[in-house]
Amino acid sequence: MEKWECTVCGHIYDPATGDTATAIDPQTPFDDLPDEWTCPECGAEKDTFEMI
Repeated sequence: MEKWECTVCGHIYDPATGDTATAIDPQTPFDDLPDEWTCPECGAEKDTFEMI
């Protein structure tokens, strides 16, 4: 699975680890994140992330 980077603050979303700050389970692909999910570091919207 690809990692995704927030273009605002540089936070990396890694599907292998999920996002414990917002109760996203490990192995959750970026495309399966809820539309209202935001960056846990800066609060940027999901559409500010780019695949790296």
